[in-house]
Amino acid sequence: MFDLTGKTVVVTGGGRGIGQGISTAMAQAGATVICTGRSPDPLEQTVADIRHAGGHALALPCDITDPSAGRKIVEKVLAEYGHLDVWVNNAGSAARADIGPLIDIDEGQWDRVVDLNMKWTFFAAQAAARAMRDAQGGSIINITSRSGAHPNPMTGQYGAAKAGVENLTMTMAVEWGHMGIRVNAVAPGVVVTEETTAMLAGERARKQIDTVPMGRLGQPADIASACVYLASDAAQWVSGITIPVNGGSRISVGYLAYLDRVARAAQ
Repeated sequence: MFDLTGKTVVVTGGGRGIGQGISTAMAQAGATVICTGRSPDPLEQTVADIRHAGGHALALPCDITDPSAGRKIVEKVLAEYGHLDVWVNNAGSAARADIGPLIDIDEGQWDRVVDLNMKWTFFAAQAAARAMRDAQGGSIINITSRSGAHPNPMTGQYGAAKAGVENLTMTMAVEWGHMGIRVNAVAPGVVVTEETTAMLAGERARKQIDTVPMGRLGQPADIASACVYLASDAAQWVSGITIPVNGGSRISVGYLAYLDRVARAAQ
């Protein structure tokens, strides 16, 4: 039912964390996966692992914030494989230097986070959609965040950007549906990656787990499974939705941490 044999899939930020999990799962389902991202080494390692397991993959280093990146990726995929079936917009984050209370962040902190997580997500999707329009269809999957639907203290611009992507997902699904293009999003909760492991040390990890009814943090494979479904023909009448994958959690540990910070400051 979730067979992706014959499909060509692009995963931005495909060499690390959630992106690595998505790339691996797509290949396991039979797709040819093009892993893109800024750092060549993680891409090459992910591709090597996929090939070692018998899958098909290609590393394509690029910076998705380059205005021509989306177009160049599409051109490379079409030249190499002749078709683009699935595009996963996974690239996105907030650097430590851009974290801070909304009352203090400056224009640069705002622009860096919002541009990466919303602006370039849209233009990458647009480049993919233009290729899919000519081929009479395809699937675009945007990786958003639980932060898009919940308060996100200390990185408010990240939450705002992800909320914007969820709205764009619905609008793109409406505008591009008659072209046979499905557009959906997956909103992860806290997932264990190299990046989040450094943030979730000791007591903070326990507090986060306490907010998850399923009693554990997420793994990249949890997010990847939802993406494989949305990429597959099993989801051929699914478009314009955001699937939350968060173990049932409705409380952000960032929210709890911020309340604790305010309480300590008032003492």
